[in-house]
Amino acid sequence: MKPEKEYLDEQLILLITEYQTLAEGTLGYRSMTMVINRFNSTNYSLNYIHRLMKLSNNQARIRRKKVNRKAYKPEQIGENTLNREFTAHYSNEKWCSDVTEFKIPNSNKKLYLCAIKDLYDKSIVAYKMSNRNSNYLVFKTFDLAMEKNLGATPIFHSDRGFQYTSIVFKAKLDEANMTQSMSRVGRCIDNSPIESFWGTLKSEMYYGVQIKDEQDLRNRIDNYIDYYNNHRLQSKLKSLSPNEVRYQTLNENSIFNYF
Repeated sequence: MKPEKEYLDEQLILLITEYQTLAEGTLGYRSMTMVINRFNSTNYSLNYIHRLMKLSNNQARIRRKKVNRKAYKPEQIGENTLNREFTAHYSNEKWCSDVTEFKIPNSNKKLYLCAIKDLYDKSIVAYKMSNRNSNYLVFKTFDLAMEKNLGATPIFHSDRGFQYTSIVFKAKLDEANMTQSMSRVGRCIDNSPIESFWGTLKSEMYYGVQIKDEQDLRNRIDNYIDYYNNHRLQSKLKSLSPNEVRYQTLNENSIFNYF
């Protein structure tokens, strides 16, 4: 008869393998620990799950290093108002945004993704995709975020991409009574929350994944952002998903404002 500890290790390895398969190899040991503890009413430590994942070769895919983009002359520049103060006290207090690119398999084309992230609940409040990295892509993403969050007036932080430094975009922010904030030159860390999201998204649904064509890539991005917002647990959110926190806090504020 096997010792109880050995039997427990084997059962947990089976569970880890099952979750990793369902997540297509995207769960690191922190995420795996949260998933196991939340959905099995357990309290296993990070070190224990980490050891079992290494033992069973259930490690997550590794992220690739970002390639720097070309410089250009901006139309206007905003101050770094956010100043790496990434902590927010409520939803729609601070947003950050950026554009990233994907190579489309079996073609010479690229797909560009623009997203806006809320720094309080970590949710992606809006996103759009396009085959062109253009002002239109960023403007439509911003418009969608405003449609979903009427009356929101967050600090809006971005890098110095040509879309965000355009006079037209500044006018859109002014019309919405938003404060513009921009990263300093060559300081990706000033916009690290959205950079972190790009790294997570690409390591979990893009790198090392067999993607057939552009439509398959678009579908995977749609599905991943839905998963990230509604199902991906985060330790900084007390093992809740971004939208669980977002809907809870927005509803609380709505009730408070009613009374």
